[in-house]
Amino acid sequence: MPWRVGPQARRAGDTPDPYRIWLSEVMLQQTTVAAVKDYFHRFTMRWPTVTALAAAADEDVMAAWAGLGYYARARNLLKCARVVVADHGGQFPTTRDGLLGLPGIGPYTAAAIAAIAYDLPETVVDGNVERVMARLHDLHLPLPTAKPELIEFARRLTPRQRPGDYAQAVMDLGATICTPKSPACGICPWRAPCAARSEGTAQQLPKKLPKKPKPIRLGIAYVGRRTDGAFLLQRRPDKGLLGGMLGWPGSEWAEIPPQESPPVAADWRDLGAEARHTFTHFHLRLAVRVAVIPPEAQPDVGAFIPHDRFRPSDLPTVMRKAFDLARASFEYES
Repeated sequence: MPWRVGPQARRAGDTPDPYRIWLSEVMLQQTTVAAVKDYFHRFTMRWPTVTALAAAADEDVMAAWAGLGYYARARNLLKCARVVVADHGGQFPTTRDGLLGLPGIGPYTAAAIAAIAYDLPETVVDGNVERVMARLHDLHLPLPTAKPELIEFARRLTPRQRPGDYAQAVMDLGATICTPKSPACGICPWRAPCAARSEGTAQQLPKKLPKKPKPIRLGIAYVGRRTDGAFLLQRRPDKGLLGGMLGWPGSEWAEIPPQESPPVAADWRDLGAEARHTFTHFHLRLAVRVAVIPPEAQPDVGAFIPHDRFRPSDLPTVMRKAFDLARASFEYES
């Protein structure tokens, strides 16, 4: 992984960069390593230090984050970078408590940075570690109720020597061997002390409380293009879902059918198709309306983005799905 420094490199004096560890941990929240790698490369090429990131324009960072999801992370990323530069001279705090004082850094991320970047004996528990601990101790208490016990199990095992290597090793154990389905118990280095392997219960663990069904919310997205090629886009409020991101003007998202609320007078046409997307707590179905907007039109919301400055890749995923449905209506070429 591009943010890691291996044991041999550590022994040779190559220490992990806390900026890269922090960036990777924020990106990896609710996201897979496979999805994060390319984003990480692009971010570190464009903003190689926390000072460079702190000086970046908000809209550039939000655009670079587009498609990675959970956009509050990107807003907190900028806040944190700016606090590190303004209050800490561009250096990340070197303790877990100090890291917890930064915007967007919670107990897990603080422990991960402290252990991996500074080799402090902090207890690092992500979903992979929870699974390893539940199986190692054959704990059948379901998540999230079991979290405190699993953290305590992990704390007891955290060594004072090379805790950074250990933290990464246990996460890797869960990601590659002690996997959710069909764990490779035969090659696991902890197969002997693993209580769940002895009891034959490994594949049942960790247990989880039943999930509540996600509600469905409905909305409308208005994808409009002026006759000169400019698209009508609106930047969403900083707070809330997709905060600070560019998107298509539209209705509120609710569990009842929305009322029409076009952003500008035009001949809006219903595509008869929906952009569907799943967020953490609900499924969203956006009906898509399209229109060619006359040059003299004055929109009630949003602003026109010239064709040469419009990049679909800068849109969050659900807005890009709406555009993909609408683009044929405009004979759009990137």
